Amino acid sequence: MSAAEPSHISSRDNPLLKDLRKLTHDPGGYRKSGRVWLEGDHLCRAARERGVRAAIAVFTETAWPAARHAWAGAAKKYVVVADALLAGVSGLESPAAMGFVLDLPAPPPVAPDAATVVLDRLQDAGNVGSILRSAAAFGFAQVIAIKGTAALWSPKVLRAGMGAHFGLRLIEGAEPDALEALAVPCVATSSHRGEWLHRARLPHPCAWLMGHEGQGLSPALEARAGLQVRIAQPGGEESLNVAAAAAICLHASAAAAGG
Repeated sequence: MSAAEPSHISSRDNPLLKDLRKLTHDPGGYRKSGRVWLEGDHLCRAARERGVRAAIAVFTETAWPAARHAWAGAAKKYVVVADALLAGVSGLESPAAMGFVLDLPAPPPVAPDAATVVLDRLQDAGNVGSILRSAAAFGFAQVIAIKGTAALWSPKVLRAGMGAHFGLRLIEGAEPDALEALAVPCVATSSHRGEWLHRARLPHPCAWLMGHEGQGLSPALEARAGLQVRIAQPGGEESLNVAAAAAICLHASAAAAGG
């Protein structure tokens, strides 16, 4: 089976290419357009494996002859672009030969009983994407991003997430009171107080609260935590990167639930 016959683009001023440039260079651009740009075959395969069908699949002229069979049925529409033109919209050091345009998923309501990660105003896209990967790996299917957190569907977060987005229930731009809908207990980390993580009796499922890289959790969110834990650091460092701390905590939760 082959993909449907594609449209061909040879002008830099084509409206689709203009849209892709905006999506690539404006982290929150997807919110205005209602569309997400996935660049590269890894992210596109991750979406496809989760049953996501692209609105538009975009390929370079060089990649298209092989892609028309490998990616049949993956999109509603196919577009072939001159190699140099697609490279011109790329946000990667080595431009990819393909990408997907997806319709932005509608935000779901909070699932009260889901194992959850709450991101409180995290600024670094790499940290946010890394935490999404850890959430997906350790069975935390819901992520709630409090207003002020890096845009979840931005290109940098998508790349750092490595496909985790498509296995998660993502809620962004939430106000702190959205956590009132959670029926699971909230757990927070601290660098100076609380039980040691390796000794704590962790509830499962729960909601882990992860705070701003410099300021930590807001007082309003910290007050919601029924349990405070700290991570042993025998090496003496003052604190851990939030993405590293999240991976340790989520793994501890998964291990405790499995044991």
